[in-house]
Amino acid sequence: MTSGEPLAGDDAEREVERPASVVRPFLLTAGRIAGGDSLVPPIPIETQVVSTDRGLAALDRFVFDQHRDIITVCREPQSLAEIAARLRMHLNVVRVLADDLRADGQLVLYAPQARSNRDATVLRRVIDGLRAVPDSRGAIREG
Repeated sequence: MTSGEPLAGDDAEREVERPASVVRPFLLTAGRIAGGDSLVPPIPIETQVVSTDRGLAALDRFVFDQHRDIITVCREPQSLAEIAARLRMHLNVVRVLADDLRADGQLVLYAPQARSNRDATVLRRVIDGLRAVPDSRGAIREG
């Protein structure tokens, strides 16, 4: 078995580890930044992103690998934060590219309700969830 062959039982959607991109983020976003238009705030990091049929059909036609990778990982709903982490891309680059792909009809974005980001119970659940993650020794924080 060579190192490039998938292991038995791996599902087809598992990403292949790639070396870091030689394309600079500035080129990917054409110099644009998330929230650069003061009238439009950046897309929230918890926004759920899903590929459309049009996006999946265009997988072999993207100029940049990053566009194809975003469409590929979004076959299942993903938050912007998850996409950035899975693809090892800067969050603001993902924001710009996802908005471009949305404008082209290749992604659908489901933003959270405006009031949910001010709901203290959401923040409490996030804090409790983070405390439940064991540290490097396997110990869970008391809080």
